[in-house]
Amino acid sequence: MSLPKKTTVLRDPVHGDVRLTAEEMAVLDTPQMQRLRGIKQLGAAHLAYPGAVHTRFDHSIGTLHMTGRLIEAIGRNFELDPKNCLGIAPEEARVIRLAALIHDVTHVPYGHNVEDQSGLMERHDAPSRYRAMLSTETALGRVLREVGVYEDVLGVLLAEGGDGEAAAVPPYWAQLMSDTICSDILDYLARDAYFTGLKLGVDDRLLEHFRVDRQTGNLFIDLSKRNLLREDILSEIVRTLEARYYFSERVYYHHAKVSAGALVARAVELSLRAGTVTPEDLYTQTDDSLLGLLERRSAGAPDGLGKRIADLCQRLRERRLYKRVAVYPRYANEDVQPSLVERFFAREAADQRREVEERLSDLVRFATGRDIDVMVYCPSAKMQLKAAQTHVRWPGEGAPLPLANFAERVPRLKDLERSYRDLWKFYVLVDTGEPALLAKLQEIVAGEFPEATNTYQVPGAR
Repeated sequence: MSLPKKTTVLRDPVHGDVRLTAEEMAVLDTPQMQRLRGIKQLGAAHLAYPGAVHTRFDHSIGTLHMTGRLIEAIGRNFELDPKNCLGIAPEEARVIRLAALIHDVTHVPYGHNVEDQSGLMERHDAPSRYRAMLSTETALGRVLREVGVYEDVLGVLLAEGGDGEAAAVPPYWAQLMSDTICSDILDYLARDAYFTGLKLGVDDRLLEHFRVDRQTGNLFIDLSKRNLLREDILSEIVRTLEARYYFSERVYYHHAKVSAGALVARAVELSLRAGTVTPEDLYTQTDDSLLGLLERRSAGAPDGLGKRIADLCQRLRERRLYKRVAVYPRYANEDVQPSLVERFFAREAADQRREVEERLSDLVRFATGRDIDVMVYCPSAKMQLKAAQTHVRWPGEGAPLPLANFAERVPRLKDLERSYRDLWKFYVLVDTGEPALLAKLQEIVAGEFPEATNTYQVPGAR
């Protein structure tokens, strides 16, 4: 099967030459896509891994490239088994590739901190966000309409069926770039490894086993050969999921990245509360312009909030991060995690968080005479946990089924799911690094959360 004729070659540090059509270049050249050059893929991770300055623009190109490779592999497997599998026609490939290229266009700066981990805004993949970004008011929306793919591309991005505007599309159109294992993850794992310097890779051999089931239209990985389990391919799937966990542990939830993300999230939260910015203001920002926007408008914030907002932004610029005084991981607090999340997660809990923070600051001032700023940071219980929903064909089963259905037969899957859940941590962060003061703070914090177990030991404290 041939893809649309390529007209432009871009050199990518991860994949080498990436070929794009004239339509794809027209999309890439819109202001909405160019904005992604200013949004780092890993948010504030560069404060822990200096090389991690790659962007969502880079990742968008890489996701298109990996989508193309998957489409080509599916075509080869269709030729081997046309009775049970589907191929992907050139016109389908055209739509899917364009959707892959723009799948991250709705991301805001530090989006995972502001949306997923703090719950301050609706997620970047919410239907309303895509509809606004692809409206006739944007150059991107107009280009998609001019080339006649708007409804289909929106259908892929929303993956929720037709509604008069978004087209109803086959499942595999969206699964190619939004499944548990898909072009998105295959690019960002390779890209994040390259730019963080961590030595971990995923074998491209896995790509060759993707197929589309003719009966259900689901993308799947074939684990069956002569009715025997392909242990080698199953191991590659698990290795990919292990790589995602490894990066989550080492990079995505690194404590310095968490602290930096908490600073940004709090600055945004205070700005929203003060009415100096709206969620819509964030949609057009880059990493740098967001901080500038928050700082400029902080002058209009009431009740001393402006100084706090400006200080938080300046701390991020200078890497003066808040320090951990207490950490409550899920694995030591499984019973109390739900109550902590209910009390402190998301925008609706801001008042209760603020009361606890002010009370802790008052207690510290009374005990030590020092003014210390305290920040309670509670991520979503689900964080970015994804079940292993990628479909597989298991020997002896009729139709392809989600890999999670076979977790009992693949113990490593259950271990990974538990390990992923245990990455959740509730933090109390403060703007001091003095060991003696941190030790005193830790005593005070323990009295505020007597039901929870703090596992963090203050460095240098006796």
